[in-house]
Amino acid sequence: FYRYEGKNDSLTHQPTVVFMGNSITDCWPDANPAFFADNNFVGRGISGQVSSQMLVRFQSDVIALKPKVVVILCGTNDIAQNNGIITHEHILQNIQSMCELARAHRIKPIVCSTLPAKAFKWRPDLQPAEDIVRLNIMIQQFAKENKIPYVDYYSALVDEEGGLPAIYSKDGVHPNPAGYAVMEKVLMATLKRYL
Repeated sequence: FYRYEGKNDSLTHQPTVVFMGNSITDCWPDANPAFFADNNFVGRGISGQVSSQMLVRFQSDVIALKPKVVVILCGTNDIAQNNGIITHEHILQNIQSMCELARAHRIKPIVCSTLPAKAFKWRPDLQPAEDIVRLNIMIQQFAKENKIPYVDYYSALVDEEGGLPAIYSKDGVHPNPAGYAVMEKVLMATLKRYL
């Protein structure tokens, strides 16, 4: 709650879009500050967080800011079991709850695919590639059934082994500037319809 409390309190106007997520979202404004500043976007990612932690702070870091749109990106840390074992169904329920909260407050939710990864350096015992594919299928189906825009970063970034290639990432999980550039292009194709 305290990570963004000061930034939230110091906002002088409503952001157009809030980006809610984990470290991938957390690092994005530093990778391309102009993308956020020029478009009146704000990032509210916290490194290491799982979907349930994002849901807990959704009121403070999204709803209270009254954006037009929230872009929800999560799943990596759930699959990495950062907060213990969680089923795909429960990850999806957390995403569903964030979308329902957004809609209840007239904020347009956009859900995103989890990024590809074939390994996690902090959890070398796991092989996440297939779990990520399965989760993305579930997120996409949920989005279709509920008429929520779905942004497919996965297909634009994945390599032949189901991972995030070196051209887009140093560690196979977190995008580098080239990776974020691909994500921005994919996202804006959808997001521009709601701005």
